[in-house]
Amino acid sequence: MSRVYPFDDAATARAVIDDDGTLVEWNEGARRLLGHPPESVVGHPAARLLAGESLPEAPLGTRRHGTLELRHRDGRTVPVWLLAHRRPPGDGHGADWLVVSPLTGDRPHALDDDTLTGASLIQSPCAVALYDDQLRLRRINPAMADFIGLPEERVRGLRISELGGQRPAEDLERGMLQVLSTGLPLDMENTGNVGGDDRITAWLTRMAPITDAGGGVVGVCLAAHDVTDNHRARQRLQLVNEASARIGTTLNITRTAQELADVCVPVLADFVTIDLLDPQEYDGEPPARVTAPLRLRRTAHQSVLGGVPEAVVRPGRAELYPDFSPQADALTAGRTIIASVAAGNMAKWHSWHTARDQVVRRFGIHSTMSVPIRARGLTLGVAVLTRHRRPDSFTSDDALLAEEITTRAAVCIDNARRFSRERETALALQRSLLPRTMPRTAALQARSRYLPAARAGVGGDWFDVIPLSGMRVAMVVGDVVGHGIQASATMGRLRTAVGTLADLDLAPDELLTHLDDLVIRLSEQYSGDDSPGEVGATCLYAVYDPVSRRCTLARAGHPQPLVLRPGGEPHELELPSGPPLGLGGLPFESAEVELPEGTVLALYTDGLVKSRSRDLDVGRRLLGEALKAYAGSLDDTCDLVLQTLLPPGEVTDDVALLLARTRGLPASQVATWDIPADPALVAPIRKQVLDQLETWSLSEASFTAELVVSELVTNAIRYGSRPIRLRLIHDAATLIVEVSDSSHTAPHLRRAKIFDEGGRGLLLVAQLTQRWGSRHTPEGKTIWAELTLTGEDQ
Repeated sequence: MSRVYPFDDAATARAVIDDDGTLVEWNEGARRLLGHPPESVVGHPAARLLAGESLPEAPLGTRRHGTLELRHRDGRTVPVWLLAHRRPPGDGHGADWLVVSPLTGDRPHALDDDTLTGASLIQSPCAVALYDDQLRLRRINPAMADFIGLPEERVRGLRISELGGQRPAEDLERGMLQVLSTGLPLDMENTGNVGGDDRITAWLTRMAPITDAGGGVVGVCLAAHDVTDNHRARQRLQLVNEASARIGTTLNITRTAQELADVCVPVLADFVTIDLLDPQEYDGEPPARVTAPLRLRRTAHQSVLGGVPEAVVRPGRAELYPDFSPQADALTAGRTIIASVAAGNMAKWHSWHTARDQVVRRFGIHSTMSVPIRARGLTLGVAVLTRHRRPDSFTSDDALLAEEITTRAAVCIDNARRFSRERETALALQRSLLPRTMPRTAALQARSRYLPAARAGVGGDWFDVIPLSGMRVAMVVGDVVGHGIQASATMGRLRTAVGTLADLDLAPDELLTHLDDLVIRLSEQYSGDDSPGEVGATCLYAVYDPVSRRCTLARAGHPQPLVLRPGGEPHELELPSGPPLGLGGLPFESAEVELPEGTVLALYTDGLVKSRSRDLDVGRRLLGEALKAYAGSLDDTCDLVLQTLLPPGEVTDDVALLLARTRGLPASQVATWDIPADPALVAPIRKQVLDQLETWSLSEASFTAELVVSELVTNAIRYGSRPIRLRLIHDAATLIVEVSDSSHTAPHLRRAKIFDEGGRGLLLVAQLTQRWGSRHTPEGKTIWAELTLTGEDQ
């Protein structure tokens, strides 16, 4: 009851009975009515006060009234009219019944009946009630009697909090006390059950003071106006506006479906489920129409009860729905369907599924509304709204509101679905274009990681390790501007171009120049005119030679790599700053550094160190700290770098990371000879080569190696320029023959005619070796050939 009522509270007999029928409260008015003191009845069953032997029927709904025969303390039977209110849990008490009865013969009030009945408002068509100076009801007009559903002669003398029994009535009593004490009128708007009806109504209550001839306040006049329709219209408009703001905040299907469920609870429903079709069952695209039975996947649900205990299916699980289920009915009909227990159109669905039938009985589910989720002519799923705490069933107005909200959500879900499909396609394309494994080379050991952006979509980050001639190896990391399938496709074209240009053994700065030209051409193709700018990229290209242990690097707008030499501290390599690819007209420069064996080189894209929550320098420092923790395993170091710089949920851009640990080729595996420009001296050179192969225990490869050396050296003497140098390099699986001279004219393979005396040398080399080629150097050129060693050779 209200704690602000300052008057004598014994003018009403009042008791509170909890759910198990025990009396928990007994006021002075109840003692005056039946003579029992509180200590003799509180804590005992209320049924002991009944004069009859049979118990009355258990009350239903939120309000009941009627006359009962009660037992007085002196043994006589007293007929008492009782008004009972069902109160929900709250304010530290569980659900209970408030039982009140007005007492007759109470003391006279300061305001007599003649003064009150003289108020002309009693004839008003509006619902009017007059309360005295102790806020007890003295008169109501017929409109008010109809409004509350009780006759005047039964409720005269009750307070409004006793008449209503719910929290809104207590709020009104507090307002009436304010009018009584200040003498100023007051308007209040409330919602709740009125007149014992289960329907939720809204009303505007206007309270004004009643004054006597001297101007003193002697009572309160209360007029109630039903504004349910206006209230519901405002509520619906507010819900639609809220749905527009809350639904579709991300391009995530599950999150969007959950937002739809959250918006509908508790304003529109007590329990909501969102079930979506699986597009994979319909060739990847949702259908326009569906037929039952159909399989739906629970994507989201929400309830007014914590933990969503009404749910039979958990999120992520799929279930088959028959043609008589609310989900299938709405989707096959293509419209909203309202069902209820009272109408009997839910019985078959519940009886078919035992767990659902138990849920219906446990929570008292009485009404469902199934709303198809459709967008752009496609059927995406269904939202099922359920009521069990709210006593009123769904109406046609509720259906219109649910359809308005669901339509907005459907567009967001379809956008998220399209985005997810495009992202999955781009991710599949991206991963197919990236190297699946790192090649095993004698020059270095490499490990890599790639992470797509969590929200922006897959981008064009890539990395590669490319074996080159002479045991050398190229490392490349690049980043295409933008996200999506176009960025992934552009990345694939650039990676292919880098592989092709690397196979020509171009210097890093020259390779970037050719790549820059390619990006400009791609930009012109994408833009559809002659203005470049649609495509852009950054790139870092490095070539490491395990023989000299030197690395040549060039970059095009890309972050500088970090290097950790054995026993040293991680630091950035200072490289010339080249422009990003696609600008054109600006030169690229290379830098050469020595990398001792065991040096760890870190190449990465800017998504690794850039973040909205930290400065770029902080990201570089964290990368250095993670690299400093290197303990021998490149895989563990890659994982440590990602954990340090990319906490979960903060991958805002694509990330490519390439870690490489250099190896050096021992001098014992390299042999070099200076060749005199005399063809007659080729034979001694062949003899020295054979001796060296025997020293390396490669005698089985001697015949092929001798032929290749003879041909390449002879060609260099005939067509090259001095000085001429022969070099043999071998590891466990390969023997490399290199002949260098100062001429920049490279030989080419051709097919000799029948009567030609020459032209068959390089053809012979190509047939005898695994692969061969030429590369230009600042001093001239090098012709090389690789022989694969068999198990016997090794």
